[in-house]
Amino acid sequence: MSENVENPTQQKQPLDIKKLLKSVLAYGSSDLHLVVGSEPQIRIDKELRPLNLPKLSAKDIESMSYSIINEKQKKAFEEDLELDFSFELEGIGRFRANYYRTIYGIGCAFRMIPLEIPTLDEYNSPPIFKELVKKEKGLILVTGPTGSGKSTTLASMLNEINMTERRHIITIEDPVEFVHKNNKSLFSQRDVGDNTKSFAAALKYSLRQDPDVILIGEMRDAETIGAALTAAETGHLVFGTLHTNSAPGTINRIIDVFEGVEQAQIRAQLATSLVAVISQSLIPKIPKGKVAAQEILISNPAIANLIREDKVHQIYSQMQLNQAQTQMTTQTQELIKFLDKKVITKANALKNSNRPSELLKIIDNI
Repeated sequence: MSENVENPTQQKQPLDIKKLLKSVLAYGSSDLHLVVGSEPQIRIDKELRPLNLPKLSAKDIESMSYSIINEKQKKAFEEDLELDFSFELEGIGRFRANYYRTIYGIGCAFRMIPLEIPTLDEYNSPPIFKELVKKEKGLILVTGPTGSGKSTTLASMLNEINMTERRHIITIEDPVEFVHKNNKSLFSQRDVGDNTKSFAAALKYSLRQDPDVILIGEMRDAETIGAALTAAETGHLVFGTLHTNSAPGTINRIIDVFEGVEQAQIRAQLATSLVAVISQSLIPKIPKGKVAAQEILISNPAIANLIREDKVHQIYSQMQLNQAQTQMTTQTQELIKFLDKKVITKANALKNSNRPSELLKIIDNI
């Protein structure tokens, strides 16, 4: 554990959650954690660091957490013992929050969300991303573990559409994270729980709302995935996320959600509608900061045929062929590139690799 982060205000009176969140933003932190019996802790470059503040009691956290939610949210939390929501503090920033119960009291996790949505250029995204967002229809998936920057990548892609195309974009999220302002495109952003009952219900009715682009915050179940594939097949550009660690693994995950008799149909739908899978992880940079390692699968006739014929295990090899033309890349290649440029350490590359033995073999042969 790193040394405590000095707090500029050194408050002795009860903590004000708004002031705490404001000071946390000043550190460039991604997350704030409030847990009974510990001082507030923040995450910087994937590492938790305690703030130089008193340890929190159950009463401290209850007072802070309840000060920023309404009666409906309090009731929902007390009934469900879990609460997901997002909120904006004027002049401070936007946050995604999760409240949960521990054996000692309430626990809180806050994720910082930039008010200004980065462009694809500012996010240093590969050029292929600008080509992908120009597609008229199909399914684009951005995957990775929690905290891998999926939401930021998707927000940047939608921002590119907003700056260049006149489209109706519907987002279905739990909760809404990045708030888009209408530029050339028109946004309808929906919060599951507050604005719609479920992802599946929102998807079903979205097809009657004249959308061009649909963002699904998380493809959690067979009903939502099936509706997303149908929307992609019927002439819409659909973006979605899954918690998977590789592009081929994402395809397997989607197929495995369904019963055996349904899998052939899902493979056929995927083969027809899949445009791309971007699987990413955030890795600590040298000396500080983070960099996104992105594995990119672009569907083509060969990939589609492998999906249709249930030969997903051969996709990884296909991704390595003719990459100058296909613009595909594997995570291992991205990690080697960062190592060559001394952007990341060998230890962090191996820790975050989805194929560590392959990576180590290449490193040893360099």
